[in-house]
Amino acid sequence: MGKTYGQLSIEERAVIETQLEMGVKPAAIAVALNRCASTISRELRRNDWSRPKTPRGPGRPPVAGGYHAEAAQRRARACTVKPRVERRLRPGTALWSHVRRYLKAGYSPEQIAGTLSRVQAKTPSLQVSHETIYTAIYAMPRGELRTEVIGWLRFGHTKRRPRARGEDRRGRIPAMVSIHERPPEIEERLVPGHWEGDLIKGRHNRSAVGTLVERTTLFTVLSRMDDASAESAVSGFSHVLNRIEAQKRLSLTYDQGREMVAHQRLTDTTGVKVYFADPHSPWQRGLNENTNGLLRQYLPKGSDLSGFTQKELDTIAWKLNTRPRKSLGFQCPAELFTPDAFNFKQHHAALFALGH
Repeated sequence: MGKTYGQLSIEERAVIETQLEMGVKPAAIAVALNRCASTISRELRRNDWSRPKTPRGPGRPPVAGGYHAEAAQRRARACTVKPRVERRLRPGTALWSHVRRYLKAGYSPEQIAGTLSRVQAKTPSLQVSHETIYTAIYAMPRGELRTEVIGWLRFGHTKRRPRARGEDRRGRIPAMVSIHERPPEIEERLVPGHWEGDLIKGRHNRSAVGTLVERTTLFTVLSRMDDASAESAVSGFSHVLNRIEAQKRLSLTYDQGREMVAHQRLTDTTGVKVYFADPHSPWQRGLNENTNGLLRQYLPKGSDLSGFTQKELDTIAWKLNTRPRKSLGFQCPAELFTPDAFNFKQHHAALFALGH
C-alpha cells in the first residue's frame, strides 16, 4: 500500500460487493485488494452500506445491504471534477518542449523562466514561472518519464522539499546583537535615549523614509533616504542621529531587515548601539510600528516618498512631536524630549491664534 492514492476501479468495486455478500469483513477486503482499510470504509460509507445485524436466533444470517458496484461506479464518475483550466505546462505542448530542452541543457527552473521571458518576450503563451515548472515536474505520475525529468534537476530530489513555516530566509546579519541582550534600563524605558527604528516604503518599494522613535518620550525623527539600501540607511540615520545630543542617542532596536547589514558603521559614526528584534516579531518594536501607522497620514501607502526633502520630513515629525499623546498623560513628546526648546502653552496659544 503506497502513499499515492488512486481511484477504485469497477473491478475492485465488484470484488468489494462479492466479498460483502460472502460475509467478509471490510478490513479483510482491504488486505485482499492491497488497499488501506480507510479507503474501503470511506467507499462503503459514501454508498450507504450498512453492517449486517447479528441474528438473534437460528436461520440464515441477513446479507449486508446498500452497496452495489455499478451504482458506486456511476456515483464516482459523477463526482469526478474536471479542472476548469488545463495545466499550461504539460507533456505534449510547445511550452513543455521548450522547458524540457532547457532542463536537459542543465538550466534550473528559475533560469528557464528568466530565459523564456527574454527569448519569448512577444509570446506570453511560451512564458512560465519557475514555480509552475517545479509543480509540473513533481505532479507527473510515477514512471520513467518523471524519473528522467527529475534527474535533470540540479539536486534531483524525488520529492520537493517545502519551505519550513516561520523560516527566515533573508540571511544572517553579521555581528548581530539580539534584543534579548539589551540592558534592563532599555526595557523599562526609564531613561531617554533608546530608540526603535524602521523604514516606511513607498510605491513598489522603490522609495523609503527612515523612522526613529524614542522609547521613553515617543519623540519621532524622520530620515530622508535615496533608497532602501544599507548604504542609504547608514547615511540617512547617521545624519539625523548626529543632530541629537550624545546622551540622548544611546541605542537603537531594529528588525532584521537587510538595510541594517552595515549596522557596525552606524555605531561607529553615531555611537548608537544596535540591537535586533526576533524575526516576524513586530510587537518587540511596538512603539515604532504604531508611529508608522500615524505617519501614514502624511506618507500614504502607494505614494512616491523620494520627493520629500529632509526639511519637509522634519516638519512632519514636528507635527507628530507636538501632538498630545494619551500614553504620556496628554503631554507632547517634544516637551518631554526637548523641554528647554518647547513650551506647550505657547504652542497651544499659537495654534489657537491661527484658528487651528
